[in-house]
Amino acid sequence: MTFRFQAPLFLLLLPLIPLLISLLRWQAGRRPAVVGLRYADTTLVQVAAHSWRTRLLWLPNALRWLALVLLVTGLARPQRGDERQVVNGEGVDIALVLDISSSMETPDFFPSNRLEAAKDVIAAFVGERPFDRLGLVVFASDAFVQSPATTDHDMLTRQVDMVESARVMRLEDGTAIGMGVATAINMLKDSAVQSRVIILLTDGVNNAGQIDPLTAAEAARALGIKVYTIGAGRVGSFFSDDENRLDEATLQQIANITGALYFRAEDRNGLARVYDEINALERSDIEIQVFTRYEELMGWFVLPGLLLLLLEFGLRQTVLRVLP
Repeated sequence: MTFRFQAPLFLLLLPLIPLLISLLRWQAGRRPAVVGLRYADTTLVQVAAHSWRTRLLWLPNALRWLALVLLVTGLARPQRGDERQVVNGEGVDIALVLDISSSMETPDFFPSNRLEAAKDVIAAFVGERPFDRLGLVVFASDAFVQSPATTDHDMLTRQVDMVESARVMRLEDGTAIGMGVATAINMLKDSAVQSRVIILLTDGVNNAGQIDPLTAAEAARALGIKVYTIGAGRVGSFFSDDENRLDEATLQQIANITGALYFRAEDRNGLARVYDEINALERSDIEIQVFTRYEELMGWFVLPGLLLLLLEFGLRQTVLRVLP
């Protein structure tokens, strides 16, 4: 819903109204009082000063000024518009694949751990893709769909916020990268759009699941699906774990096989930059046309203004008539 004035220059007349009121009051104050009648007894004058007619002598002037404001506003032609968007083209179908193994609880992505930082960054990424279908796959020792591909991004964001680590959800721990990619492929394989993308985030090495990560990558390439891979964590830091060290070579191969890119994120800001870069690389082929239909509101101001002028004239000629 939008609002506009088709002829806004008329609104410049509005500030002149209070100036005109002040000028007329000033002139009235300088005008000598005219005595119409002489009374020997002032009792009648005192009674008249407290009558309802006397108390309402200001009303005609107020009606006149209010009518003038309404008429000037009506001349500016206020209009109310209803916007309608027509979207042409197609978006990108994206499967977000997130590692929820216990190592993602490592608290080196200040001020939170890797998993919480990833959730925040993914939620922001979802907000940047209004015309795309996005889904969420999480994996530890196995993979499952947290949210199918959808354009209901509010629902998807809630699902992202609900993600917890495998330890919290009492799932078997592990890092089944191949299963995560395969589950995402299954989500996207029947999509009719031309551009399909998987964004995989992990901080470990494949050590679980029945599908090898490179085998899953070959399947993605056969279906024309790109797999962007993100390695999270800082090698050689106090929190590094030799047993679950990041397998950058495999992540690089997955990206290369599918014609995508591998990224490394060592902190929260770095992770946000990675998703921003992917967001810039995979743009939707969308053209948005906005149509606005305006409804004329002039009558809602001019008609009441004219009625107030008629009311003011009637009051001055009848019950609030002032004799010279």
